[in-house]
Amino acid sequence: MKVIHSTRLAVIVVLAAVLLPGRATFAQMPGGSPAGVDLTLLKLMEKVAAFSAKAEARVLDKEQNELVTTPMTFSKLDDKVRVEVDLSQIKGKSVTPADAARMKELGLDRVVSITRPDKKQMYIIYPGLRSYVSMALSKEDAEAATKPRLEATVLGKETLDGHSCVKNKVVVTDPSGQKREVLVWNATDLKEFPIQIQTTENGTAVVMRYSDVKFARPDAKLFDPPAGFAKFADLQEMMQSRALKTENPKAGK
Repeated sequence: MKVIHSTRLAVIVVLAAVLLPGRATFAQMPGGSPAGVDLTLLKLMEKVAAFSAKAEARVLDKEQNELVTTPMTFSKLDDKVRVEVDLSQIKGKSVTPADAARMKELGLDRVVSITRPDKKQMYIIYPGLRSYVSMALSKEDAEAATKPRLEATVLGKETLDGHSCVKNKVVVTDPSGQKREVLVWNATDLKEFPIQIQTTENGTAVVMRYSDVKFARPDAKLFDPPAGFAKFADLQEMMQSRALKTENPKAGK
């Protein structure tokens, strides 16, 4: 069936696009959150109770060739995190203009993820479909936001986007004992905010740089699913529901 086939293709593309920013943001590792966000690296931002910012994630191969660039907007309120992605703005080999056009046609071009360790939930929201997927976080995932240990070593000073930064090598040890090294640039004029975070996994580097950082507390309503949106258990269920409505519009009434 062409509708189902196209929908499955769309699901693959959307998952790749959504998980990639998650990896870029908090360096998803094996055993990390099923939502594509590694909550252990939220510990890097524990001194910043709340902020909102623009961000750009760049993925580089072993030769430092840029594979994909993804602009995003971020909001953090205590341990709650909101990430917004417009798939039409992604540049690189992973998403072609045709893919972006198809995502918009399917109503999947805008994606919002909300991570709520306090509720042990993550929500993936698709405003174009007025729908969202609710995913459970395990106890281990929820605790990963607050319990990792950090050991920082100062490597020097650098200036990024006009901000004087202290460059640190940070060893992050998660609650299970797994260690990883992260490079962090803390801006001294922005309350030591980690304006750039770089992780490397299997030779692939992910560089996350923030800009337009504001420390006002975001509205708490931003960290809940929008009222009136349909709730689904997973992305496949949501896409199947949409395909059914496309084939038989009366089915959704």
